[in-house]
Amino acid sequence: MRRLISAALLLLIAATPVSTLAQSERETEQRQRVAEEIEKLEEPMYSPFIERYMLDELKQLRVDMANQRTELIQQVVDREIESIDRGVTYATNTVTYFFYLIAAVSSILVLLGWNSIRDIKEKMSHLADEEVGKLVNAYEVRLRGIEKQLRQKTQHIDANREEIERTQEIHSLWLRANLEHTPANKIAIYDQILNIKPDDCEALTYKADVVLELGEPQWAVNLCQQALGIDSDNAHAFYQLACAHTSLGNHEDGVHFLREALSRAESYRESLLQDPALFPLHDMPAFKELAGTREED
Repeated sequence: MRRLISAALLLLIAATPVSTLAQSERETEQRQRVAEEIEKLEEPMYSPFIERYMLDELKQLRVDMANQRTELIQQVVDREIESIDRGVTYATNTVTYFFYLIAAVSSILVLLGWNSIRDIKEKMSHLADEEVGKLVNAYEVRLRGIEKQLRQKTQHIDANREEIERTQEIHSLWLRANLEHTPANKIAIYDQILNIKPDDCEALTYKADVVLELGEPQWAVNLCQQALGIDSDNAHAFYQLACAHTSLGNHEDGVHFLREALSRAESYRESLLQDPALFPLHDMPAFKELAGTREED
């Protein structure tokens, strides 16, 4: 932390504006000293508390975005309802004016000896009710569609919120597992991760690694097989299988699974000769071929 504060002070000094040539030269020297100090740093300039702060900020940002989406949907619904009200009012006024027009025409027709005003009124009322009923039914269908969309959006927002909380909990458990030094405690933490997310291949393979440290290779084999049942191309699971079969004395199977791991991730080739679990395979020609040491021998 002291080095972090020193680096921050040096950056602050280097960021101060200058106007003269001498100050520009001093600024260049200060920046060089800052770069040298940064190169000398041996500890990370972050901590789990900073990661926790960033995760909280990310969660709050997603919650704010969800709230904004909800407010936007509510505004759209309000505008739809307002437009529906205007449409119904317009339709009602149109039917009313049309009724007045028909009533006037009917009155003229009655004066000329046609149907009575009562018959005309009943017919017009029936026609007006039918038209208004059609409009109301159409807008009810639209309102039901909007209501259905709102329910779907609400369910989607709730699902995202639960997923964020679950992801945050799993991330905190991974941080705890990285800080633990006792195999039993690590296994307990991995079990908690698997209770939250049973199909987490990474948790299964890392648990298999810890189980190997406890001298339980058969248990590690079962865990790796579960991981491969979820992800058949998981390179870490094949690597742990190779270590487990080597511990069981199945050296041929160990080389086979090691070859499968290398075919999916070349990065494991660098640790073949340094991993103590693979020491019994070092004299096998197939292992030397995989490790690239046959020519040297």
